[in-house]
Amino acid sequence: MKLLASSFIIFLLLNTLHLQSQNKFLTHFEKSNGLETATYAEVIQFYKNLAATYPEIQIQSIGKTDSGEPLHMVTLNPDKVFNFDAIRANKRILLINNGIHPGESDGIDATMMLYRDIVQGKVTVPKHTVLVTIPVYNVGGSLNRNATTRTNQNGPEEYGFRGNARNYDLNRDFIKNDTKNAKTFAEIFHKVQPDVFIDNHVSNGADYQYTLTHLFTQHNKLGGNLGNYLHTKMMPELEQNLALKDWDITPYVNVFNQVPEVGFSQFIDHPRYSTGYTTLFNTLGMMVETHMLKPYKPRVEGTYELMKSMIALIEKDYNIIKKLRAEANQAFLEAETYDLNWTVDTTKFSTLQFKGFEGEYISSAVTGLKRLKYNRAQPFTKAVKYQNYFKPATKVSIPKAYIIPQGWYAIIELLELNQVEMTPLQADQTFTVETYHITDFDTKKEAYEGHYLHSNTMVTSTTETLQFRSGDYYIETRQPAIRYLLETLEPQAIDSFFNWNFFDTILQQKEGFSPYVWEDLALELLNTNAELKQEFEAKKQSDKVFSQNWYAQLDWIHKHSEYYEKAHLRYPIFRIN
Repeated sequence: MKLLASSFIIFLLLNTLHLQSQNKFLTHFEKSNGLETATYAEVIQFYKNLAATYPEIQIQSIGKTDSGEPLHMVTLNPDKVFNFDAIRANKRILLINNGIHPGESDGIDATMMLYRDIVQGKVTVPKHTVLVTIPVYNVGGSLNRNATTRTNQNGPEEYGFRGNARNYDLNRDFIKNDTKNAKTFAEIFHKVQPDVFIDNHVSNGADYQYTLTHLFTQHNKLGGNLGNYLHTKMMPELEQNLALKDWDITPYVNVFNQVPEVGFSQFIDHPRYSTGYTTLFNTLGMMVETHMLKPYKPRVEGTYELMKSMIALIEKDYNIIKKLRAEANQAFLEAETYDLNWTVDTTKFSTLQFKGFEGEYISSAVTGLKRLKYNRAQPFTKAVKYQNYFKPATKVSIPKAYIIPQGWYAIIELLELNQVEMTPLQADQTFTVETYHITDFDTKKEAYEGHYLHSNTMVTSTTETLQFRSGDYYIETRQPAIRYLLETLEPQAIDSFFNWNFFDTILQQKEGFSPYVWEDLALELLNTNAELKQEFEAKKQSDKVFSQNWYAQLDWIHKHSEYYEKAHLRYPIFRIN
């Protein structure tokens, strides 16, 4: 009897210790009954405590952010293996990014609970999936807490700010890498090499019934069988899985100041965005976009359930995902052309059974003009046209290699950061190359993320034989970073390094002429070059403005002479075909 009593007491003690251990890992979100989000310090301490208790979890600090704090990478592997070369041999990797916009904190709290619940056995432990998370990506924004800047958002009570420590929007920085955050993200991304990527967000734009919306990377842009898998299998199965758990989800509602039922298009994630960047390495990417008008608690819970559903899908399709990604990598290595600058294909669309609220335009009590007003007492389900097919506006041939003069070291550093394989020339060498000249482009009149971004860039090309110096870089395109190279080095690409102002010095002519001296040289040039003179006279005849502008005429002759500098408007990255 005494033995039985002693056993019962021991059982109670062990059970109490177990409950205390589990309660020790309640998140700030849970303690506040879903009203508040954890601070940056609380988040990091939570993962440190979790890793100290459960050997399936490892937390590392990597690199720096603009705030001065490091980024953290938290890995959950039930096998307790944290060497990613070993992990990749047998398992798929899911990378979860949180707090890129710290006011959109749903993923921060949801991922903390997900990690805890997996190691404590409350959620099925994945056999074929390793989780990696960046707990808070925008550290500076997270430290800048307030309760007002998310003007329309329904909780939490306090949150971080969208801009980082230097006021950059980090979800526009994955190509230009102006921030230490983005540079460290690239380091983490290439270390991990994820198969699937989730970036957790919150958005508005319209009012509707859904708490959850998804923004998958655009399937045509992802391309081939991998893009088809994302479009016809991964996305619909995720939607179905969530529906079975009573979590309706719809594509991100890409509208502003209009009702969604008029139809809308898929958001195109250019390479500047997180999922656009990860696509360049054939990672299956999506953003979770919860609806900011819904209460905070269900938003976090919905994000949690979505990540659980994604893990279940990866667990089922882990071999398929590996195979399709390998095929996609090989397909781009064998391709002769590459598609750029994707636009909506208006000939194709999908139909959504969209759950919205009736909206109408009424007179504004503030402005006296028309304003949009939704009526939540009038929900509806309507067939809505959703344009989720895209086509490329530009196609370029894929060169055998690029040559980059060593003076463009800022470009070289970004290529190195993204694991691009490069070979410095060991001696001065002559190559026959294709050279681009910039013929036209538009430039934003307002600052955009620290730049005056170019767009609609046009080029002409010529073939030249040029001398390159020892130390210049020869870059074969047929390598894992092929898509990254083409999207950044082809100046016409929407997020090319040219369009992000890395080459603006070539747009300014450095040497000119003094008209009173050049007049005599120009006349001599025309008198000794009949073909040039004929072309000059024809231009004066056809262009009245030109014929009345003496300086434009002298400048035209100068630009058609050997005195005109070769560097002006010549793109300084050269193609070998």
